[in-house]
Amino acid sequence: MNILKYKGYTGIFEFDPEARLFHGEVAHIRDVVTFQGRSVDELEVAFKESVEDYLALCARVGKEPNKPYSGEIKLRLGPNLHREVATAASASGLSLNSWMKKALERQAKMTLGENA
Repeated sequence: MNILKYKGYTGIFEFDPEARLFHGEVAHIRDVVTFQGRSVDELEVAFKESVEDYLALCARVGKEPNKPYSGEIKLRLGPNLHREVATAASASGLSLNSWMKKALERQAKMTLGENA
């Protein structure tokens, strides 16, 4: 995954070989904010400028920039995987919720390149 971070915001980007251009979007905010650049350095500058512009706009209009999250996820599993996960949780001495939370935290850190 190609990500940039700035002031607690995450930009997710990809390269378009036909346009020979990097383009991305600021994740987890209330609006669609994009950025682009022909080099990684240009992309990073554009990302930071997009975040700053968005924060300034939100401050000007009195709007919370971050998308709210409830802390709850509805997850659909097949019956066999549900049984396997419940068994793994029990074997670890954890509730199903605690086990899944730990597994998701570990996977998020690996995906985002943070220390587990």
